[in-house]
Amino acid sequence: MSVKKYKKTDGVSYALGATVTMELLNKRGNCARAVYVSPKSNVQEVVQKARALNVPIVEGEKAFNILSPKENCYVIGEFQKFGSQTSADRHHVVLVNPSNSGNLGTIMRDIAAFDCADLVIIRPAVDCFDPKTVRASMGALFDINVECFDSFEQYLAKFGDRTIMPFMLCGNPFGKARFDNSKKYSLVFGNEATGLPEEYSKYNAVRIEQSSKVDSLNLSVAVSVALYKLYVSNEYI
Repeated sequence: MSVKKYKKTDGVSYALGATVTMELLNKRGNCARAVYVSPKSNVQEVVQKARALNVPIVEGEKAFNILSPKENCYVIGEFQKFGSQTSADRHHVVLVNPSNSGNLGTIMRDIAAFDCADLVIIRPAVDCFDPKTVRASMGALFDINVECFDSFEQYLAKFGDRTIMPFMLCGNPFGKARFDNSKKYSLVFGNEATGLPEEYSKYNAVRIEQSSKVDSLNLSVAVSVALYKLYVSNEYI
């Protein structure tokens, strides 16, 4: 099978590593197109799973030299990009113009860990199918719902009947927020460098309280804190 360096316009992407490839096969096996195995590897479980799904197995170093030349990677899963849609019946994490693949992938993992929200991405944004994003998610991409919109207004046109909660420095203390279990919430976060524009302050803006020793939390950490509170509020209160 032909392998080439990943481009955003391609119809396929790659899961780098045995763990991420196994998640692909377990959660999105119907999208898997091939599993590339290095002669240096010993990944019988992945190979057996691929064979059970009739996914072609390609042995050799070529794919690794092209896709992951500098990483300690011995298994790569090739998959067809897939669509998924967020649900009106779930809470949403809304990322406005995220620009870092590592943060986006980690946030996907946060969402899978707490399993109380779907992911919405407002463009322009980093590619959710970039192999760097997929690897940072540890395969969580294959287990969550992700939907992209060209603007926040476009998102609201589809999902307007919910409580919008943007995270901004001007907001009220998030620690004092109380979630109403009869409502659905959109936790909205801005770009890593610039945050959210002032216009978002018209909603129910909140801020995560912290000491003065740092300027701000990493985006993925902030999302994790917010999701944990939402998860606990809906599960136990």
